[in-house]
Amino acid sequence: MDGEKRAERQIALRVLVYVFITHLFAGFIWLLFYLGGHADK
Repeated sequence: MDGEKRAERQIALRVLVYVFITHLFAGFIWLLFYLGGHADK
């Protein structure tokens, strides 16, 4: 029983980390497009 709870907790933590990293990456890409669109030409 204890092993199952530990596995569920590890999966939940891994999902949260993946979601956080994905959002950071998407925000960085958005920032690049934003700065590129507002750059003086």
